[in-house]
Amino acid sequence: MTEFDFLIVGSGLFGAVFARECRKAGKKVLVIDRRQHSGGNVFCENVNGINVHKYGAHIFHTNDKPIWDYVNSFVMFNNYVNSPLAVYKDELYNLPFNMNTFHQLWKVKTPQEAKDKIAEQVAALHISDPQNLEEQALSLVGVDIYEKLIKGYTEKQWGRKASELPAFIIKRLPLRFTYNNNYFNDKYQGIPIGGYNLLIDRLLEGIEVRLNTDFFSAREELSALAKRVVFTGQLDEFYNYRFGMLEYRSLRFEHQELTTDNYQGNAVVNYTEREVPYTRIIEHKHFEFGQQPTTIITREYPQEWTKGLEPYYPINDDTNAGVYKKYKELADKETDVIFGGRLAEYRYYDMHQVVGSALHMVRQHLKTSE
Repeated sequence: MTEFDFLIVGSGLFGAVFARECRKAGKKVLVIDRRQHSGGNVFCENVNGINVHKYGAHIFHTNDKPIWDYVNSFVMFNNYVNSPLAVYKDELYNLPFNMNTFHQLWKVKTPQEAKDKIAEQVAALHISDPQNLEEQALSLVGVDIYEKLIKGYTEKQWGRKASELPAFIIKRLPLRFTYNNNYFNDKYQGIPIGGYNLLIDRLLEGIEVRLNTDFFSAREELSALAKRVVFTGQLDEFYNYRFGMLEYRSLRFEHQELTTDNYQGNAVVNYTEREVPYTRIIEHKHFEFGQQPTTIITREYPQEWTKGLEPYYPINDDTNAGVYKKYKELADKETDVIFGGRLAEYRYYDMHQVVGSALHMVRQHLKTSE
């Protein structure tokens, strides 16, 4: 006998928003998660008053006012603006590529001088038909920006030489000819005051959540508890990898508590040399303007994904697209299972896109279930 209208597998942002909207519509919901905490990858661990982003930095940004209003209805967001820095050897640069960056590289002061310098470098390369990522990037920004700020970082991120990566990975590189270090162009940007756990807890308020519960360890019994299953995990795992595994890049995090009150003066500092094994250092207190006497930093190491590691970035090449298509055809035939979120849809989502997708999907399914 079914006890719930929906069993939601995964308590991350997609699952939490879906669950909230179901409960608001008077549906009975059960949320399960194999981890010992809710929130998925936006989970934060509070260490000495600092909210540590345990699964990588999460900065909410969007141009969509209804989505911004939606998340702010649960918790107020602060006015944090992401303005990362990049370290190359003993040099420090502003990101994204803007007039501050160009001045640091070439001592130019005007947009026209910067444009002329980039055009001069691109013209000297004579690349008319880029065959790989390296040639594509060089044809867009020239040698200096590529060598110092793109090449090493990209090779660490993907675990292979830029000359071996397909050109389509970089369709364009944003060049800003203004003195503006704001990484995102979005109108709304910030971090929840009190951390992401507060947002998740309020979304899941009044909803039964069972942690340390693996869907696949008792799949039939758990599925029988509800009329419909909302699955936010890996799509290939749901089908027992019958067409093979979808590929990802993963990350390893090295957290460190330091007795200083301020380690790097910025939340995000990228390390663009290939020889430095991590891609960036996050100093978490700066996301919420913390004044604590100590600090927590996290070094982020990209790595190959294997089963058992957290899948972060889908590798959307032709091979994986073909495998995903086969799984998607199976998923589309399901009548009692709804698939949603970055893993179930095998796509990279920003947080506002996850919220938007969950809201769209839940409203669609609530309408059909009326």
